[in-house]
Amino acid sequence: MNSRPPLPLANLVAEAESLTRAGRPQEAHGLWERILAIDPAHATALNQLGALTLAHGDLDLAESYLERAVAVSPRTATTHASLSRLHAIRGDRERALASIDVAIQIDPTAWVPHLQKARLLEETGQLRSAGLHWGSALNYMPEAVRRQQHMEQTVLHAQAAVRRNQEELASHLEDGIGPLLQGHDRREVERMRHSLDILAGRRSFVTAKPLTLPIPRLPAIPFFHREDFDWVPEVEAAFPDILGELHALLDQDAGFEPYVQTPEGQPKGQFAPLDRNVDWGAYFLWKHGRRIDAQADLCPLTEAAIGRAPQMKVPGRAPVIFFSALKPGVHIPPHNGATNARLTVHLPLIIPPDCALRVGEETHVWEPGRLVLFDDTIRHEAWNSSDRLRVVLIFDVWHPMLTALERELVVAMTGSLMSFYGANADLGEL
Repeated sequence: MNSRPPLPLANLVAEAESLTRAGRPQEAHGLWERILAIDPAHATALNQLGALTLAHGDLDLAESYLERAVAVSPRTATTHASLSRLHAIRGDRERALASIDVAIQIDPTAWVPHLQKARLLEETGQLRSAGLHWGSALNYMPEAVRRQQHMEQTVLHAQAAVRRNQEELASHLEDGIGPLLQGHDRREVERMRHSLDILAGRRSFVTAKPLTLPIPRLPAIPFFHREDFDWVPEVEAAFPDILGELHALLDQDAGFEPYVQTPEGQPKGQFAPLDRNVDWGAYFLWKHGRRIDAQADLCPLTEAAIGRAPQMKVPGRAPVIFFSALKPGVHIPPHNGATNARLTVHLPLIIPPDCALRVGEETHVWEPGRLVLFDDTIRHEAWNSSDRLRVVLIFDVWHPMLTALERELVVAMTGSLMSFYGANADLGEL
């Protein structure tokens, strides 16, 4: 009797995946079981069988498959998302949230985990945080998925939740800064009113992309001309003194910490390789608006020089002043800053060849002692392709086009954002 030779494992996997995509789960289930019989540690088979048995309501078997999948491949977001659904069905909201947070950490731009987390938060009455995740789900959801008929109610619910959150935030902000807006000419507060409209979802921001606090009607200028700022020569004149204090720190190997330190439970995204990694190190003189006395005391000339610049001063947020050290071969991936109410300033100190900063489509090569001023809400990145350390001093100044009133309003709006979402919320570096 003729017998059909067994298919190679790769062919079985391809066929099982094809059946899954075609919406034939029962047939796929049998193939995934055959695959698992051949390779008991096959992560995809374990993950798929976990999802299929979960769909059929066999929670114990599903959990067994999924826990084995995690043991084999702990960085698979869909596995943790399935575990989250399983815990939610059992009524264990705490474990469901913990699992979905892992899924979001692994793949921050996947829309399904954000949707799951939004539902979980909503069920526990955390409507503001739920609104943030409904917004992320909508932002990352492909347009083709949005248009599918079975997604219509979900999309409408998400849009309503985001809209409700924006309306509540708008009311909160109006309560906080409304008195400051009264009694001023419309043009004086036009940008700030536009900012409130953006936060409330009534208008959009169409130039640069600030992540947290957008100020409209400011031109999206990648690099500003240093010659336009009367305080620049005074800061640049201190370059030898600042360089000397930096070398003293490097000689002591003192105080540098990883610049990227993602809070537990927050997605690392493109910064994962640099998270808690001193390859991108920082020595802070000021951080989140607070002076780091033990470190700033070692750099009095640096601190005095930066004091000549119009620094942002926002309680709990600014100023921020630090030496930024990038080790050889390190690349800071493209990203956007939190607010265009400020300019980011670099004083280049140690600049080997093959180091540069790109803002938008413009690339700038640092020159020691010459300040660089740019809008960090325009997508930007930096790299050190040399075999030596690169160090710049970084601080922020107010955007030169903001009026004194607008600066006051930015401070008030930032305080309101912090009180609305919580002082420890991930709002970026406002």
